[in-house]
Amino acid sequence: MAETTASTVRTLSEHASKELLAEYGVPVATERVVATAPEAAAAAEQLGLPVVLKLHGERIAHKTERGLVRLGLSDAASVEAAGAELLALVTPEDGECGLLVASMVHGRRELIAGLVRDPQFGPCVMLGLGGVLTEALGDAVFAAALLTERDALRLLERLQSSRLFLEPFRGEPAIDVEALTRVLTGLGRLGLERPDVRSVDINPLIVQDGRPVAVDALVELGEPVERAPEAVRLSDEEIRERFRPLFYPEGVIVAGVSEHPGRLGSVAFHNIVRFGYEGRIFPVARSGAELYGYKGLRDVSEVPAGEAELIVLCTPAAVNAELLRSAAAVGVRAAFCAAGGYREIGEEGARLEDDLARAARETGVLLAGPNGQGLVSTGASLCAQFLAPYPPRGGISIASQSGNLMSSLLNYSRATGIGVSKAISAGNGATTTISDYLEYFAVDDETEVVIAYLEGVDDGVRFREVAGRLVQRKPLIVIKGGVAAEGKRAAASHTGSMASDDRVFDGVARQLGILRAASVEEAFEWAASFATQPLPRGRRTAVFTTVGGWGVLSADACAAAGLDLVPLPEDLIAAIDELVPARWSRANPIDLAGGETRDTIPDVLELVAAHPEIDAVLYLGLGIQGNQAQAFKSGPLYPGDGLERLVEFHERQEARYAEAAREASSRHDKPVLAATELVHASGEQPNPGVAALQALGGLCYPSGDRAIRALAALVEYAEFRGLLTARA
Repeated sequence: MAETTASTVRTLSEHASKELLAEYGVPVATERVVATAPEAAAAAEQLGLPVVLKLHGERIAHKTERGLVRLGLSDAASVEAAGAELLALVTPEDGECGLLVASMVHGRRELIAGLVRDPQFGPCVMLGLGGVLTEALGDAVFAAALLTERDALRLLERLQSSRLFLEPFRGEPAIDVEALTRVLTGLGRLGLERPDVRSVDINPLIVQDGRPVAVDALVELGEPVERAPEAVRLSDEEIRERFRPLFYPEGVIVAGVSEHPGRLGSVAFHNIVRFGYEGRIFPVARSGAELYGYKGLRDVSEVPAGEAELIVLCTPAAVNAELLRSAAAVGVRAAFCAAGGYREIGEEGARLEDDLARAARETGVLLAGPNGQGLVSTGASLCAQFLAPYPPRGGISIASQSGNLMSSLLNYSRATGIGVSKAISAGNGATTTISDYLEYFAVDDETEVVIAYLEGVDDGVRFREVAGRLVQRKPLIVIKGGVAAEGKRAAASHTGSMASDDRVFDGVARQLGILRAASVEEAFEWAASFATQPLPRGRRTAVFTTVGGWGVLSADACAAAGLDLVPLPEDLIAAIDELVPARWSRANPIDLAGGETRDTIPDVLELVAAHPEIDAVLYLGLGIQGNQAQAFKSGPLYPGDGLERLVEFHERQEARYAEAAREASSRHDKPVLAATELVHASGEQPNPGVAALQALGGLCYPSGDRAIRALAALVEYAEFRGLLTARA
């Protein structure tokens, strides 16, 4: 979408702005426009005193800043005097002006609402804390204009100041949520139905007796923004078939192999061979050199027709368009271009990238890249990338605009044992973008949860469409880079100035049900949680620990994450009383205070997970006995004086605890998350408790805080999907 140029912008007067907004369901203050001060006094008496008086005209935008507003005028004489003062302040730049007389609207709480036309996502609705605190506190949220009633309510709930409006305040009732919903959905309809509306600013939207009323408004008009034509939507099977040659190719060509094993193409070729791809592999080397027992072909045309569906281009940018055409001639249907030297280097690179994209479109070859690190498809045992690692097989799929961050995520997969289905470094995305990969992952049967790393979105409308479809089937976790470099838009309105790229993206993401992670580590832990835990049915959380401090901090983390640390039910307290000494906490967090026996931890985990008034369990303390076992084994006294038997007991107990956590989760279909800092304990061998949990396919979190944030992500997605059934 092209932005409207400043020269074509026209600002409606406040009165005309309100008339337009009223057509879309926005309540406005009763008001009159007059030409003279005496007429203002007469209008005030007709409306009912006290009134507000403002200078009025199409060029008058920032009345408060210029002192062009008079409040609380309680008699006709005051109105007339104030009108004369305001008309005396008119400048030649203001053009023709009159006076606006409005009924005084009383309320202690103010909102700001508006509309901004985002260059990526189109018209977006804003809601924020209004009045003088608007820009000082910056408490504002956004959503795309195709706004449902649920979206509108979530906008209010997402404000940091939401309690000011959702609850009674200083003798005033809570806001009429339905009335506010009508305002926000009306703004959304305005943005969709009036492509000439560039922005809307309603500030303040005063809450009077619970009802929101617009007392000031500004609407900017410009040239109508043309809507992009809707993309042809493929069937699920057509999408799967489009990407099959990329992720499940029948034969692979690697162009750019040489006798030097450290070259880009040689490393990619090595990794394809090393990690077990079972299809035919054709190294293409100009010298015809042999590498790893494979004789190199001198040209792509030497590949037997129909024997390869994927080509990995590790050759210079200048030759790749022609290579792609040659590959298509022998039956190649997908290409991954690892080579750089394209749009990222400037004008000449952009020309080469356009040539490559044109070749892909003309031949019908699906092109990934250029300037990408590679791709992984564990279902095909394919590691077509020029950097390790190769992850274990699993249900996480990754699309990244950074090759290095893709590697980081794959390293986390190897470290935790939580597997990956597919990973792709999108590079410059000349013809195939992150949105295309998300569209595929949505219908890929081997993908359970998706991670995407983004630095920007070229086509926000398409991204919104495909991501919206994906999250109805599977969780989507996004890491957004480049946030610090993004600034606020230059705009005349408060709404426009607050609409930074990241705020708009964050609003659209939350509206769609996308989960935004703050770091690569967090993104992987959330994805691994979705891959290894059932979705919770509610927020009711129990923290179970063998010692106190961990539980206290995790309880604080629950509160910060919006989870409910519920009081322990009496029958559960009674059941635990039968298992441990009376000194245990008898509260949530459940602190056994060192009173457990060899069977207590598995038994208590089972009791807590089984209880119908608990939706999720955090288990703290895994690995303590295993840590001591490692101390025994590593010292000079081992195995004397019974230490061997004690080590065996501790390690066996850790395996029981890990198994109890996994079985309780599976048996009761509830998340049971285990956390210990011993995930990162130094030593030659991993902690026995952590190792036992990983061997069972579970994830061990490095802290209670991180486990709680992962659980909150599970809850947020379950709530978005309408799967939460339990309430505290």
